[in-house]
Amino acid sequence: MNAAKRKLILERLRENNPHPQTELNFSSPFELLVAVTLSAQATDVSVNKATDKLFPVANTAQAIYDLGVDGLKQYIKTIGLYNNKAINVINACKMLIDLHNGEVPEDREALEALPGVGRKTLTWY
Repeated sequence: MNAAKRKLILERLRENNPHPQTELNFSSPFELLVAVTLSAQATDVSVNKATDKLFPVANTAQAIYDLGVDGLKQYIKTIGLYNNKAINVINACKMLIDLHNGEVPEDREALEALPGVGRKTLTWY
Protein backbone atom coordinates (compact mmCIF):
# COMPACT_ATOMS: atom_id res chain seq x y z
CA MET A 1 0.00 0.00 0.00
CA ASN A 2 1.47 3.36 -0.97
CA ALA A 3 1.72 6.44 1.24
CA ALA A 4 -1.16 8.28 -0.45
CA LYS A 5 -3.55 5.38 0.06
CA ARG A 6 -2.50 5.01 3.74
CA LYS A 7 -3.05 8.73 4.29
CA LEU A 8 -6.51 8.57 2.70
CA ILE A 9 -7.50 5.60 4.89
CA LEU A 10 -6.32 7.36 8.05
CA GLU A 11 -8.15 10.57 7.08
CA ARG A 12 -11.39 8.65 6.55
CA LEU A 13 -11.01 6.85 9.86
CA ARG A 14 -10.36 10.16 11.62
CA GLU A 15 -13.43 11.75 9.99
CA ASN A 16 -15.70 8.87 11.00
CA ASN A 17 -14.27 8.46 14.49
CA PRO A 18 -12.36 11.58 15.57
CA HIS A 19 -11.96 10.46 19.18
CA PRO A 20 -11.53 6.67 19.22
CA GLN A 21 -11.81 4.93 22.57
CA THR A 22 -10.36 1.68 23.78
CA GLU A 23 -12.42 -0.96 25.55
CA LEU A 24 -9.67 -1.33 28.17
CA ASN A 25 -10.30 0.13 31.61
CA PHE A 26 -7.62 2.58 32.75
CA SER A 27 -7.27 5.91 34.53
CA SER A 28 -3.63 6.84 33.88
CA PRO A 29 -0.96 6.39 31.21
CA PHE A 30 0.69 3.75 33.42
CA GLU A 31 -2.54 1.75 33.76
CA LEU A 32 -3.04 1.95 29.99
CA LEU A 33 0.51 0.72 29.40
CA VAL A 34 -0.04 -2.28 31.69
CA ALA A 35 -3.48 -3.05 30.22
CA VAL A 36 -2.20 -2.92 26.66
CA THR A 37 0.78 -5.11 27.57
CA LEU A 38 -1.59 -7.66 29.09
CA SER A 39 -3.95 -7.48 26.11
CA ALA A 40 -1.59 -9.19 23.66
CA GLN A 41 -3.37 -12.34 22.47
CA ALA A 42 -6.14 -11.78 25.04
CA THR A 43 -9.57 -10.20 25.00
CA ASP A 44 -10.20 -6.77 26.45
CA VAL A 45 -12.88 -8.38 28.64
CA SER A 46 -10.36 -10.76 30.23
CA VAL A 47 -7.84 -7.96 30.72
CA ASN A 48 -10.47 -5.71 32.33
CA LYS A 49 -11.49 -8.49 34.74
CA ALA A 50 -7.88 -8.80 35.87
CA THR A 51 -7.03 -5.10 36.00
CA ASP A 52 -10.28 -4.25 37.78
CA LYS A 53 -8.85 -6.28 40.68
CA LEU A 54 -5.20 -5.30 40.20
CA PHE A 55 -5.38 -1.53 39.83
CA PRO A 56 -7.16 -0.79 43.13
CA VAL A 57 -4.26 -2.62 44.85
CA ALA A 58 -1.37 -1.56 42.62
CA ASN A 59 -1.57 1.09 39.91
CA THR A 60 1.92 2.57 39.87
CA ALA A 61 5.21 1.18 38.67
CA GLN A 62 6.50 0.93 42.24
CA ALA A 63 3.35 -0.72 43.59
CA ILE A 64 3.29 -3.38 40.87
CA TYR A 65 7.04 -3.91 41.16
CA ASP A 66 6.56 -4.42 44.91
CA LEU A 67 4.08 -7.23 44.17
CA GLY A 68 6.82 -9.13 42.40
CA VAL A 69 6.28 -11.62 39.61
CA ASP A 70 4.45 -14.17 41.76
CA GLY A 71 2.23 -11.52 43.35
CA LEU A 72 1.31 -10.06 39.98
CA LYS A 73 0.55 -13.51 38.58
CA GLN A 74 -2.20 -13.91 41.17
CA TYR A 75 -4.07 -11.00 39.57
CA ILE A 76 -3.46 -11.86 35.92
CA LYS A 77 -3.51 -15.68 35.89
CA THR A 78 -6.81 -15.72 34.00
CA ILE A 79 -5.13 -14.01 31.02
CA GLY A 80 -3.34 -16.10 28.42
CA LEU A 81 0.46 -16.12 28.55
CA TYR A 82 0.33 -14.62 32.04
CA ASN A 83 3.71 -16.04 33.11
CA ASN A 84 5.63 -14.12 30.44
CA LYS A 85 3.40 -11.09 30.77
CA ALA A 86 4.06 -10.91 34.52
CA ILE A 87 7.81 -11.01 33.92
CA ASN A 88 7.56 -8.31 31.23
CA VAL A 89 5.38 -6.04 33.36
CA ILE A 90 7.66 -6.37 36.40
CA ASN A 91 10.75 -5.70 34.28
CA ALA A 92 9.06 -2.74 32.62
CA CYS A 93 8.13 -1.36 36.06
CA LYS A 94 11.75 -1.69 37.17
CA MET A 95 12.91 0.25 34.11
CA LEU A 96 10.25 2.90 34.65
CA ILE A 97 11.41 3.31 38.25
CA ASP A 98 15.12 3.34 37.42
CA LEU A 99 15.09 5.35 34.21
CA HIS A 100 11.92 7.46 34.23
CA ASN A 101 11.12 8.25 37.86
CA GLY A 102 8.22 5.77 37.72
CA GLU A 103 6.48 7.63 34.92
CA VAL A 104 5.58 6.43 31.44
CA PRO A 105 7.89 8.18 28.98
CA GLU A 106 6.37 10.04 26.05
CA ASP A 107 9.31 9.23 23.77
CA ARG A 108 8.65 6.38 21.34
CA GLU A 109 12.17 5.01 21.60
CA ALA A 110 12.00 4.92 25.41
CA LEU A 111 8.60 3.21 25.29
CA GLU A 112 9.80 0.58 22.82
CA ALA A 113 12.74 -0.17 25.10
CA LEU A 114 10.35 -1.41 27.79
CA PRO A 115 9.85 -5.20 28.00
CA GLY A 116 6.58 -6.27 26.42
CA VAL A 117 6.18 -3.02 24.50
CA GLY A 118 6.46 -2.96 20.74
CA ARG A 119 5.29 -0.96 17.78
CA LYS A 120 1.78 -2.46 17.98
CA THR A 121 1.52 -1.47 21.62
CA LEU A 122 2.25 2.14 20.72
CA THR A 123 -0.77 2.44 18.45
CA TRP A 124 -2.75 2.97 21.67
CA TYR A 125 -0.82 6.14 22.50
